[in-house]
Amino acid sequence: MSLELRYFAWVRERIGSPGESLDVPGDVTTVSELISWLANKDEGYAAAFAEPDIIRAAIDHEHVEHDAALAGAKEVAFFPPMTGG
Repeated sequence: MSLELRYFAWVRERIGSPGESLDVPGDVTTVSELISWLANKDEGYAAAFAEPDIIRAAIDHEHVEHDAALAGAKEVAFFPPMTGG
C-alpha cells in the first residue's frame, strides 16, 4: 500500500522531513501498526515515535484513534500534542 505521510511540529523535526511517500507492508493495517513500523526505520523515526500514545493522527484530513484502519487511506498525518491559549 502506498501512502502519503505528513509530519508536523517536533515529529517533523525529529524525522527531518515534512512528509514522504512510502510503500507500507501489507501487514501494517492500522495507525498503531504504522507508527510501530515507522519507529523501526531509523533513529529519527524512533525519536519521533518514542512515545506513541501521545502522537495524534489523521487519515485523509480526519483525526482518528490509533486503532483506525488504513484501508483506503491516501494520506496519514502525525501531530504531537497541541496546547494553546
